[in-house]
Amino acid sequence: MTRSGPPIPHAHGLPDASAVTVSPAQAPGLPAASHGHLGLAGGTALYVAAVLGTGILVLPALAAAAAGPGAIIAVAALAVVSIPLAATFAALARRHPDAGGVATFARRAFGPTTARVISYWFFFGTPIGAPIAALMTARYVVAVIGGDAGTAVLIAIALMVVPVIVTAFGVRFAGWLQLVLSAALVAVLVFVLAAAAPLGDPANLQPLLPHGWEGVGLAVSLYIWAFAGWEAVAGIGGEFRNPRRDIPRATALALIIVSVAYLAIQTVTVLVLGDKAATSAVPLLDLVLVSTGRGGGIVVAVIAAIVVTGVFNAYLAAFSKLGAAMGRDGDLPRWFGHGAENGGVARRGLVLSAVVMALYSVVVLTSGDLEPFILVHTSIAAAVYAVGVASALVLLPRWSVGWWMSVASCLFAAGLLVLAGWHLVFPVGIAIVAVLVGLVVRRRHSPA
Repeated sequence: MTRSGPPIPHAHGLPDASAVTVSPAQAPGLPAASHGHLGLAGGTALYVAAVLGTGILVLPALAAAAAGPGAIIAVAALAVVSIPLAATFAALARRHPDAGGVATFARRAFGPTTARVISYWFFFGTPIGAPIAALMTARYVVAVIGGDAGTAVLIAIALMVVPVIVTAFGVRFAGWLQLVLSAALVAVLVFVLAAAAPLGDPANLQPLLPHGWEGVGLAVSLYIWAFAGWEAVAGIGGEFRNPRRDIPRATALALIIVSVAYLAIQTVTVLVLGDKAATSAVPLLDLVLVSTGRGGGIVVAVIAAIVVTGVFNAYLAAFSKLGAAMGRDGDLPRWFGHGAENGGVARRGLVLSAVVMALYSVVVLTSGDLEPFILVHTSIAAAVYAVGVASALVLLPRWSVGWWMSVASCLFAAGLLVLAGWHLVFPVGIAIVAVLVGLVVRRRHSPA
């Protein structure tokens, strides 16, 4: 591939993954270089929302059940793993800011079939997380205001509908709203943790590994849900006013905020709740009850509402833009391609992503058991990560700092695939469908 453009300097501690840029005009099917309206603050807020996500609501309890105090080790390990992963995706998005995100990287590196597979994984697979996130939040709200399982389902549906409406106004509007939501989220989390931490008991750290290292591995698999998101926000790289400068900065800031937040939440949960952490359905609420009494429950409801609104703002922006890019690139009907250009509002892609979310919602909300669906979601995320970082090995200059970071990312991604285990049957099934669709499309367009 012919490359052009001047060298790009390092930015704010993240490695320079490539010393050159690729001219969009030299990449058939990709848009001309124009950018959107997101600044550093709004972009960081969207990144924080995508990665911090709803994991803070239930994962501390699920991880404690899997690994006991060893869940803290799991969180610390994933925070370290996230450094090269986040840096790799930031470097790629910085140089190839396009609505296709990871699919664009895969198309440049491996061709249209791999790009279609990754697009299908992301667009038709990861939306299973939407009803999971909504139901997590709804359970917190019900725990505060009262109600039954039916009430939780109705609240979950409402929580998914509102962000769809917000996203219809475009990523710029969602970015400003997300800045307010993320700031409020961090402030409330600091309040809850500061109130609960003094009540912690170091004796709750023993035994450190009640379920052995196997339990820590399961906790890591669960927490992939929490640390997944770097691949998602790659699709909004073109919405930054200055992607070369602000994407690395936003990534670095978000990585610090998310890592500190999850490590603090898991540690305080174990120290304060002890064995009760493993059986808690609403661990943050339990922390509030222990530290501030029943009146603090409203704080948790506020956290839950902020979290889920922020997550959906970030992901729906990425889903809608990817849907438009898939229409533009022929992986969906061309009609969906409207809004794929940087700065455009991909409302047709948004409608399709809302339909996919609705279909998954029927399954998840009627089941109510979240852990199996979380593991399905994380297996798809691990597969997307693997192909995304493999693309970096091809696209980034060999032996550069960024290339070495992508090498480390490939090793970590391989480990995540091993931890996913048999759940990889789901991304494999989606990949088969994507390949078959590609064969049908080629046959329809080939000469008779």
